[in-house]
Amino acid sequence: MTPSFPVVGMGASAGGLDAFEQFFQHLCADSGMAFVVVQHLDPAHASLLVEILQRSTPMLVLEAVDQLPVVPNRVYVIPPNRDMIIANGVLQLSIPDLPHGQRMPVDTFLCSLAEECGNQAIGIVLSGTGTDGTHGLQKIRDAGGMSLVQEPDTAKFGGMPSRAIQAGSASHVLPVEQMPALLLASRGAAGPVPEMPPRPDRAGNINRILQLLSAASGHDFSLYKKSTIGRRIERRMAQHDIHDIEAYARYLKEQPGELQALFKELLINVTSFFRDAEAFDVLKQEILPQLFADKPEDYVFRAWVAGCATGEEAYSLAILLHEYMDESQRSFKVQLYATDLDDEAINHARAGVYPLNVAQDVTAERLRRFFVKEDGRYRIRKEIREMVVFAVQNVIKDPPFTRLDLLCCRNLMIYLETELQNRLIPAFHYALRPGGVLFLSPSESIGNHPELFEAQNRKWKFYRATHFPPASQAVMTQGRAWSVDYSRHATEDTMKRAKETNFAEMARRTLLQSYAPASVVTDRKGNILYVHGDTGPYLRPAPGQASLSVIDMARDGLQLELRGALQTAASGGATLDRMASIKNKDSLQNVRFSVRPLVDPVAGEDFLLVSFQEVADDAPKKTGRGKGAALPAELQRIGELERQLAYTREGLQATIEEQQASNEELKSSNEELQSTNEELQSTNEELETSKEELHSLNEELITVNNELQSKIEQLADMQNDMKNLLDNISVGTVFLDQHLVIRRFTREAQRVYRLVASDVGRPLGDIKSDLVVDDLLAEAQTVLDSLVPCEREVRTLGDATYLVRIQPYRTLDNVIEGVVLTFTDISRRIEAEEAGRAARDLAEAIVDTAREPLLVLNGKLEVISASRSFYRHFKVVPQETVGRSVYALGNGKWAIPALAELLETVLPRDRSVEGYVVDHDFPGIGHQKMLLNARRLAGEAGQPSMILLAMESID
Repeated sequence: MTPSFPVVGMGASAGGLDAFEQFFQHLCADSGMAFVVVQHLDPAHASLLVEILQRSTPMLVLEAVDQLPVVPNRVYVIPPNRDMIIANGVLQLSIPDLPHGQRMPVDTFLCSLAEECGNQAIGIVLSGTGTDGTHGLQKIRDAGGMSLVQEPDTAKFGGMPSRAIQAGSASHVLPVEQMPALLLASRGAAGPVPEMPPRPDRAGNINRILQLLSAASGHDFSLYKKSTIGRRIERRMAQHDIHDIEAYARYLKEQPGELQALFKELLINVTSFFRDAEAFDVLKQEILPQLFADKPEDYVFRAWVAGCATGEEAYSLAILLHEYMDESQRSFKVQLYATDLDDEAINHARAGVYPLNVAQDVTAERLRRFFVKEDGRYRIRKEIREMVVFAVQNVIKDPPFTRLDLLCCRNLMIYLETELQNRLIPAFHYALRPGGVLFLSPSESIGNHPELFEAQNRKWKFYRATHFPPASQAVMTQGRAWSVDYSRHATEDTMKRAKETNFAEMARRTLLQSYAPASVVTDRKGNILYVHGDTGPYLRPAPGQASLSVIDMARDGLQLELRGALQTAASGGATLDRMASIKNKDSLQNVRFSVRPLVDPVAGEDFLLVSFQEVADDAPKKTGRGKGAALPAELQRIGELERQLAYTREGLQATIEEQQASNEELKSSNEELQSTNEELQSTNEELETSKEELHSLNEELITVNNELQSKIEQLADMQNDMKNLLDNISVGTVFLDQHLVIRRFTREAQRVYRLVASDVGRPLGDIKSDLVVDDLLAEAQTVLDSLVPCEREVRTLGDATYLVRIQPYRTLDNVIEGVVLTFTDISRRIEAEEAGRAARDLAEAIVDTAREPLLVLNGKLEVISASRSFYRHFKVVPQETVGRSVYALGNGKWAIPALAELLETVLPRDRSVEGYVVDHDFPGIGHQKMLLNARRLAGEAGQPSMILLAMESID
């Protein structure tokens, strides 16, 4: 079940421990949110992160286990060597598939969090290196959640925060200690955003906002789903702490920059490589073979990816086509168009550079074949990049591509209202060839147009376009921006064209054909791009492999001059006029040609215009003899010049051939260098992989070191506490191991054994003690064997007395690893006991010496002691007297009212009473009249008071 409270996913690597502690130290215990901590951990090292974080927060910190439910006000920590996701409200753990050093645990969890919690998801990226977390934050932003990034200047390692900020994945950038306050402040805005209520004032403000967007961007969002627009507007309002939509509409009008930000917010660029991998498998194994069946080798395959976002889906299709052609050993020309409304996304797609976490979506084989790793990112290889043409296009109002074999439009129509979907489906049918395939996402369909398509795979939404002529008419009459003018004015424009004739254009074409010289347009290298007029007298196809080079196609006698003129014109940009003689059968024809530079102002490229024109010669030179032939001397001179010219041409031709041979050798060398470069590139990739693995290992070592450092500090504090405790309780303690070797001792123990610091590690039996009788080692061995503690008193040579306790040494795992001897100085107690015993003997002697009967009572009026004269006079024994209440003596005969008044009333008031008369029948001695003398003796501090009662008989 999806959690109904915000779930905060927190990711970090190196330096993240301090950041986590700062975060939780500033967070209250009842935030109503759950926190999941994902740290790069050493897979072979037990983590101390739970214990460390528990000291920073009153919330319960738990190490995650598989299927653990997520509840608010708790912190969950990822265990080592595990991948973790959240699904159905529980944490799910798995063993990582990728090798160590290539894992992206933060991205893995944040992506699942975005899918699970939507706008309730909150992602936080803290200190670390690399790119982990960037992709996951973008997913959370696309799902409507909040993404926080630590300010790089405040992080120990700013790599992860900087990459997230550069990718535009962060909605807030701030120091760690300010994050808890922001989360609590936005707690109300993080809740679920309901469907737009049908209140006129709110609907009017939404329309105002859409009108402002349309005016600023030229794009109409009025037919987008109102729930989507509402969530995006609510999120922008929350980021600016605006709670009234009318106030936000005013804010948009005053802040044009916010309009652009909201526009980007509404462009939902959610995509990935091979999203729904099973769908792409069906495309490759079932759909493409049908599309390429019975196609000639020179067939041009046309495809269009509408709403391509940052290009992952377009490149996925290009990779699939490349793989299919390789596996089927067939080669087709591919025209793959990818369009989107977001110009920034298109620029990203054109660059073809993606973070390392794409390895989660692309197989290792495809990564190796179609990607190049550079600067910590993956770049699409050249052969795949050249297959795709990216362009900015509004699929709603701009004309579609036509004669398509495949059209992919996935997860675009789910954000559009039904009316707009019903306009797009006929347009897609219009763009496809009969038999072409429309590829939608699993949550989309062709809606109310089943007559236009035939389902090929209903699960993954492949539809084949059927031949349905009314569909084209429906498209042209829908009122789409690219067809409105045509549908409205088609008949009128046709009639005008029938009535009006463009005589100027007709005359221009006729004059060009009649008077313009034969010409060709070439690029700067001389490759023919366009031919005008009859160039046969000057150019002819060159023998051998077909070539469009104007120099190779030039007739004999024209090549040399034409080559030089082209080189001069290409480098200098000036117009050149040259003369040359072309040999036609048995005569030489003079030709004038010119080379002029051409500049295309749109494309910004330079071209050359080569024009040819025959030169009239009244007396053309004949190569054979005849009437009117030249004189012998002239003929000799002509022959000599011709021989020189032929020799020069042969030499030039040889030079050209040598140059061509050199060029071939250079090409071969270049190919070898390219091969070497590829090998070096492969080596570099391996080194880069090793570098990434070492980098990851270094991050984990830093994390472990931070944890151990924290543990060392904690242990140092505990040792200081223990030292002060042992020093202040004044109890000597000696810790022995299982062999009775000294492990540790306290300062007070040096009064019993003559110990110094260097004695640690020595047997206790080697140390001389100050005990009168030193047999403690035997008793320690007995305790170690029996595990029964013992206790005894010992005396030292200095006449001090110690209470010795010997107990087993138990570890936290209840393992016996030695014994502990404690020495408590009881010398003063012994002296006090002896002094008390002497005083008690003296008091008893004094009491026994008195002639009158005497009783000593405690505060409860119980007899503590009695004199011998009391026993003699009243004829009782100590067993019947000591320890009993004075009223219970003589079987209760001493319960005398006068005695009770004396002891309980008079004595507490007067402290002492003398001559108190008591007349009573006492058991054993009969009726007697006695004088009682009583004194209350106050005890010392903490001691009870006593009563001294003396009796005297009156005859």
